[in-house]
Amino acid sequence: MHGARIPSVLLPAVLATAGCAPSLEIGRPAAPLPARFEAAALHPDPEPAALDRWWTLFGDAQLDDLVARALRANADVRLGLARLREAQAIRQAALAPYRVQGDLQVTGGVQRSESLSGPDVLIGGPSGTAVTSGATVLAASPTFNLSWELDLLGRRGVAREAADADLAAARFVQEGTRATLAADVADALFAARGLAAQVEAARETLTIQHGILAAVRTRADHGLAARADVARIDADLAQATAQRTLLEAELAAARRAILVLLGDADKTLDTLPIHPRLDLPPQPPAAVPGTLLERRPDVREAEQRLRAAIARAELQRLELFPRLTLNPGAGLTATRGGGLSAVSAFWTLGAGLTVPILDRARLLAQMRVEGTRAEQAVIAYERAVQSAFSEADQSLLRLTGDRARVALLARAESRAAEAYAADRLRFARGLTDVSTLLESQRAHSAARLAAATARAETLRRAVTVFRALGGGWQAPPIATPGSGKSG
Repeated sequence: MHGARIPSVLLPAVLATAGCAPSLEIGRPAAPLPARFEAAALHPDPEPAALDRWWTLFGDAQLDDLVARALRANADVRLGLARLREAQAIRQAALAPYRVQGDLQVTGGVQRSESLSGPDVLIGGPSGTAVTSGATVLAASPTFNLSWELDLLGRRGVAREAADADLAAARFVQEGTRATLAADVADALFAARGLAAQVEAARETLTIQHGILAAVRTRADHGLAARADVARIDADLAQATAQRTLLEAELAAARRAILVLLGDADKTLDTLPIHPRLDLPPQPPAAVPGTLLERRPDVREAEQRLRAAIARAELQRLELFPRLTLNPGAGLTATRGGGLSAVSAFWTLGAGLTVPILDRARLLAQMRVEGTRAEQAVIAYERAVQSAFSEADQSLLRLTGDRARVALLARAESRAAEAYAADRLRFARGLTDVSTLLESQRAHSAARLAAATARAETLRRAVTVFRALGGGWQAPPIATPGSGKSG
């Protein structure tokens, strides 16, 4: 096959239809982004490491451990790896038809001749060699035929672009799964800690109310307080106990959900201690909207899907052109028996030309189908970019508001604690009634609960910000072709 020349009579036929195939126009995506987020001033792009492992910025050893365990054993991550290996195999299968094709064929047989009368018979040996009557002849013929399409129009390169883009999209799906998992683990941990803080507050409220109940009951026994006050505090105590029971059940469910994320669904709840630690989250690294195009796995996936759709549309357009195929082959024929032994070799070199004529209408329709799919991919990419910016900007705006709310509620909690301490002292000295004390205690409990809830929500909002900015993954080194017009 090496050094074979294309028959010159076929070249005009290959090029004759080059001007007959229509062009295919696919618009470029229009996804403009503003220069800055509303909640942040214009700053340089963040360091990649600050987003690759954003959870380490919280300085939380438990969070670091849980994320590492989840990324190692979570079922979604393992399933994603299996699908990535599937995508790699699909890529190899998609490119295989553009390589040299060939099969080794071996045929053989046994022939026996019996002369009923006359001279020896002829068996299909070389030149009709006479074979002695009653002889057995063994024949074998291995042949190796190849087929290789001459890539005059670049089909192989376009197919590789589509296959590479599909594989890249599968990798970004996997990285998106990992990024989402890290955020889900952090969000679940902070939600559980918020519940733990609420349980702790509910228990302290019960302790306080038990103390008030004892004091009021003593006064009532001495005729210094009404029995209605005892009943009122008893009712509050029952409600607080019911609330604590509900919160404890919610906390247990949250711990089970975290164990499932870690791939440890069979573990008992006591293997996952949750403490009411609610520190303020770290400031996210300064970023500009353009960073989302390089950081967000979903945006990168949409980009690769667009590249693949454009390549497939171009590949379908090329189906309207002729195909020129070389078909070399070689083989042996060996015969032994009946007084003869012969070995012969042969080789062939052929060429085939396929020109689409009657199925041209079908190919044109299929080309339009792929073209519209590419246009859909353009729109999907634009939507992915817009959604990414919206999510990032909204989460940054809400995080700014959350931080301000935490500061205000912390001050409210402090002032409510001061008021309750003063009223409790006044009640002990007989200077105020039980109604005033109960109202002050309820205000203190509500302020403490609101502050704890706000801190937990702020931590969870910070997780949303890091996820929206494209944190939690490292871009794989994938070389992909550019997108744009095809035709």
